[in-house]
Amino acid sequence: MRFHGVVFSITFAAALGAVAWAQISSTISGAVLDPNHAYIPRATVRLLSADSAEVARTLTDQQGRFRFAHTCAAGCSLEIQLSGFQAKRVVLPLANPEIQLDVARIQEEVNVTANRTETPTGQIGSSTSTISGEEISPRQPLVVSDLLGVVPGVTVNRSGGLGAITSLFIRGGDSDHTKVLLDGVPINEPGGAFDFSNLTSDDLERVEIVRGPQSALFGSDAMTGVVQFFTRRGQAEDQRPHLRLNFDAGKYNTFKGGAGVEGQFQKFDCAGYWSRIDTDNQGPDADFRDSTGGANLGLGLGKHTQLRWVIRGDSSHASTPGQTAFGPPDTGAFLSRADGYSSLAVKDHSTSFWDQRLMYTYERSRQVSRDEIEDAPFTPVFDGHVGQFALFDFVFDFVNDTRRHHLDYQSDMTLGSGGQDWGQHILTFAFDWDREEGFIGDPSFPSGATSAERNNFGGTFQHQAVLGRLFLSNGVRVEQNGSFGRALVPRSSAAFLLRQRTGTLGATKLKFNFGMGIKEPSFTESFSPEPSFLGNPNLRPERSRSFDFGIEQRFWGDLAKVELNWFDNRFRDLIQFESLGFDPATQMFLGSFFNVNRTKANGAEIIVESAPVAGLRLTAAYTYLNSRILESSTPSDPVFGVGQSLQRRPRHSGSLGIIWNWRHLTLNSTTRYVGRRVDSDFVGLNPPLTSAAPYSKWDLAWTYRITKQLSYIGVIDNILDRSYMEALGFPALRMTYRTGLRFRF
Repeated sequence: MRFHGVVFSITFAAALGAVAWAQISSTISGAVLDPNHAYIPRATVRLLSADSAEVARTLTDQQGRFRFAHTCAAGCSLEIQLSGFQAKRVVLPLANPEIQLDVARIQEEVNVTANRTETPTGQIGSSTSTISGEEISPRQPLVVSDLLGVVPGVTVNRSGGLGAITSLFIRGGDSDHTKVLLDGVPINEPGGAFDFSNLTSDDLERVEIVRGPQSALFGSDAMTGVVQFFTRRGQAEDQRPHLRLNFDAGKYNTFKGGAGVEGQFQKFDCAGYWSRIDTDNQGPDADFRDSTGGANLGLGLGKHTQLRWVIRGDSSHASTPGQTAFGPPDTGAFLSRADGYSSLAVKDHSTSFWDQRLMYTYERSRQVSRDEIEDAPFTPVFDGHVGQFALFDFVFDFVNDTRRHHLDYQSDMTLGSGGQDWGQHILTFAFDWDREEGFIGDPSFPSGATSAERNNFGGTFQHQAVLGRLFLSNGVRVEQNGSFGRALVPRSSAAFLLRQRTGTLGATKLKFNFGMGIKEPSFTESFSPEPSFLGNPNLRPERSRSFDFGIEQRFWGDLAKVELNWFDNRFRDLIQFESLGFDPATQMFLGSFFNVNRTKANGAEIIVESAPVAGLRLTAAYTYLNSRILESSTPSDPVFGVGQSLQRRPRHSGSLGIIWNWRHLTLNSTTRYVGRRVDSDFVGLNPPLTSAAPYSKWDLAWTYRITKQLSYIGVIDNILDRSYMEALGFPALRMTYRTGLRFRF
């Protein structure tokens, strides 16, 4: 009996073991990654039975992780889907808990800026564009403005050659209506202005552009959009760090050289770089010199906490010859800049449903605009237009020295797995504090200098909901500004996947957005003590209101995508300088700043992407912009009066891009068209110039990989040698070229 009992026990245990092997573990978990080993959030994971029936579904969390608390008979599998990636099915049990998705020909990116959390662009209602490293490297731009000029809805305007003042306009907004971030560091001047002239493209990993008001997420300055630059991070390709060297030279005595190092060692990753640009540009007294360096360092503190330190410095010198199309160059005039940015951030995701980040940043920009030589008077002349009076030069020494301390805390809580009827919900709470300080003016004239400081506070709440094929994002921010007081700005965004197929007529996405934006006054507008341009401490914030909607359609198994967006923007309380007359006692003209202007801008964007064969990518974009001045302090002015289009914002613009990878050769072609736009000569020509002629520009770049470590590179800008002016009076560069080598060890 005892023997039979033993046999029975063994048989029973074996039966239990068979049942256990016939059932997949009661917990099925893993993580989803992209080809760069970055985790993919909000991907759909389906648990399928042996006959492909759905047992359960869930969404990956912000770290790309998923989990099923189910049992499943032998032969069941997982199916992972996300727009812009190739769907993948894996059989259980998982041989590797990390599942890698391959990108589709027309891929999607994971965007951080649109919602302040990692979100696949296929689930974002906002109009976004991402310039990836795979596009930056083939184009070989010297400065980031060369990248941004082809983004739909964006106009870049440079007053001359490299290093000249460079402004950016999004969807008809002013040049100080865009929030600019570098690895989360806000780098606008107080009041929103930012000059892109010396921001180089070295060591950039990607650029994210979000069009439409984003003040509900980022506070002041995000009136028409946000541009965020992300620098390279070290990755563990093997057990040693990698060194990068590059140098090239060309026309106008142009030289560019740089070095970088990157790597990852267990829980520590690092990436550092330095670069130098020298060019004489065209014409006398127009040289530009720039040195840029920085580092991005990360350290894992335990399994779920990371410390990251980012630092970047830039020093440049640009001669400013002025409007040389109208007269001789301004000798002895230059702009010297020294910019520095740094951030220290701690991120923690110790639980699957709660992520936190605390970040402190510091930014300083010191700009010295100086003219050391007083040139002889001259009368401007251009193409039959003659100035009505002579222009006089004068010596000056103007300083713009601003600093910002920024503290940012963000908490993201995820509720629901996405598989339940009530979906997945992400609640974001964020708090920001800014201390802005600055000195603006000529030190030799104390009465004309502005020294000021202010503290700004802001709190954001955002609710994101994933309800099947519907994606909602609603948020509101309370801003307490040191100049204008309290303001409330909301934002609402929705995206709906009307279709999810991948055939000839693929996925269809509808999207809608509403948002409001605010912008604080500059230090000069609020605090200037100079009677000729007296600051007004009672200024209200500039405001914007925007609606936009669009549709995205994929074709032919993700080989092509067409996107159409329509937008309508209204701007009010725009700050304008007004003359208050002449004071006989002081023999001075008096003036101050007031909220008087009101404008509108509506239009459409068409974006086409195609990858018909492996290695070939085509992009095309067209923007139509209808802008008008509705109220003005100078209502009858031919440029700034009521009814006029907005200055330097063209009605028609577009671009065409081609990237072709063939064997060892990568070829990049970029063509940009900018239509006629309102402008002013600002020198009193008779008859006056009130518009700038349209122009087109074709650039070509190539990389030939001689060996795995060595590449030959070359660039030809303005290959057709067009003569044009982006801003009246400032001739743009004619055809230029550079060629050189890249090394990677």
